Amino acid sequence: CGFNPKTDITYIPCSGLTGAFLKDRPDSSDQGGWYTGPCFIEYIDNELSTISRDYNGPVRCIIHDKFSEMGTIVIGKMESGCVTKGQSLVVMPNRSVVQVMQVWSDEVEVDRVVAGDSVRFKLKGVEESDVQAGFIICSPDALCSVSKVFDAELLILDHKSIIAPGYSCVMHIQSAIEEVTVKNVICTIDKKTGDKKKARFVKQDEKAILRFESQDAFCLEKFSTLPQLGRFTLRDEGKTIAIGKVVKVVETAQ
Repeated sequence: CGFNPKTDITYIPCSGLTGAFLKDRPDSSDQGGWYTGPCFIEYIDNELSTISRDYNGPVRCIIHDKFSEMGTIVIGKMESGCVTKGQSLVVMPNRSVVQVMQVWSDEVEVDRVVAGDSVRFKLKGVEESDVQAGFIICSPDALCSVSKVFDAELLILDHKSIIAPGYSCVMHIQSAIEEVTVKNVICTIDKKTGDKKKARFVKQDEKAILRFESQDAFCLEKFSTLPQLGRFTLRDEGKTIAIGKVVKVVETAQ
């Protein structure tokens, strides 16, 4: 999964029955004198690296769900930027211009939310039926990419057959679920050296760059631009067959 066991993983003994090492150390030395490291909460507060958030970037809010209650309410996650009550934004990919009438963060009504917050917005200018999970709320002057054709680097995890042009599967990217088809196998990548070579197909445990095409245009970004909108999984026949990231948006839908 990309974690380095020597630098990225910490083992902390904890007891759900007694609470030992969750917040406080046991009073009796025989119950925990052998462990001298931090408690779980202590580790989270003091030693866990913080997640970088782009508060000053363009607004990117992934819509997870929606419902109608005296107006259109959307539920989502702020991935970039900040939103204030009364602000005008755009819902992509249908380019609906909306105004934020009310804002909630963790069920509490507020005037402003920032990247990292789980939010609810009451929107004016769009009907509940015109909003779907996977749509993105964006800044009017910095819209997210919308495309049907894109290149992606992926690792095949579990697929007994080969993957070649014409192969179709289901992509899960942010909250969107799209059926995609392989247009072309650009190259395979040696996992040890990073060397690339041309190939006609890819198989299990291989790393490759493929060009995909979807039936409908949807919101996505290059992984290097915004990882939350650029990472995805591929599923087929009820199992996850690959994980990947978008490396190039080939055609931008107008």
